Formats: sequence, C-alpha cells, structure tokens
Amino acid sequence: MTGRFTPITRRALVGGALAASLPIGAKAQTGRDPASQEPTRLRIKLSFNDLTLTAVLYDNPSARDLASLLPLDLAIEDFGSNEKIVRLPRKLTEDGSGPFGNEQPGDLCYFKPWGNLALFHDNYRWDGLIRLGRFEGGFEPLLVRGKFPVRIERI
Repeated sequence: MTGRFTPITRRALVGGALAASLPIGAKAQTGRDPASQEPTRLRIKLSFNDLTLTAVLYDNPSARDLASLLPLDLAIEDFGSNEKIVRLPRKLTEDGSGPFGNEQPGDLCYFKPWGNLALFHDNYRWDGLIRLGRFEGGFEPLLVRGKFPVRIERI
C-alpha cells in the first residue's frame, strides 16, 4: 500500500470540532429564515361574540407551533387600548425569532415574556414579539370591548 500522509492542520482540527458541536436543529434550518414573514397557505379562524376573524399564518417555527395546538377554546380580552390578548395553554417555541419592522394594525403576534397571543387593532411597537401572521379582510371584531370565550381553529 502506497499513499501520502497529509498532516492535519490546527485550522482543520478546530474547524471540524466547531462543526461537530453545532446543534442538529441549526443544520436543519439551512436555507430557510426562521423569522420569516412570508405567508403560508395555513389560515386560522377566531370566533367570539358571534364574530369571526381569519388570519393567514407566516412560515416560522412559532406560527407552526401555534397551528399544532389547534383547535383551542380559550378567552379573548382587551389589553391596553390597541390590542386584545389570548392566553395560551403553554408557551410557543421561540426558535429563530428576531426583530421585525413595519408593525401595523391587523398583525397577529406572540408575546414571548407572557406566552400569549397579541391581536393588534391599532398602532404598536413593542419588544418581545414574534409576528405569527396577519388578519385577512379587516380586524373590526377586535374593536368590540370585553372578555369573551374564543375558539381558534384551522380553516
């Protein structure tokens, strides 16, 4: 057997060690922005007080985690002067979350510190949010003040 032995350089050794230490999940997300604001085909319906809202979910891990919980029967209530909230039965994944701009009424978000949905009907700017999607066809039902039972399901 004849062959040439190539010594391993320090750079190759350190690089290999670093690559081996990366979490497997990080490799699985290659080529896909985990904080994506791109809409999917997945739509959800929120029904409360004889009113209905529909939203399209975005392609990110938190939105997919919300979809995995559906259907849900919870409560929707006012919070501040610009949103309604829904307290979820558990926190959603925050994998790959990141800041986003262009906040606007009609956004469906997840508030990481409290683990609740935030449904915005007026201007907002707040740290700790992950945008999950957008309401389609308006968000007027969010303007009805009060606390109501809410059903959230896929459509």
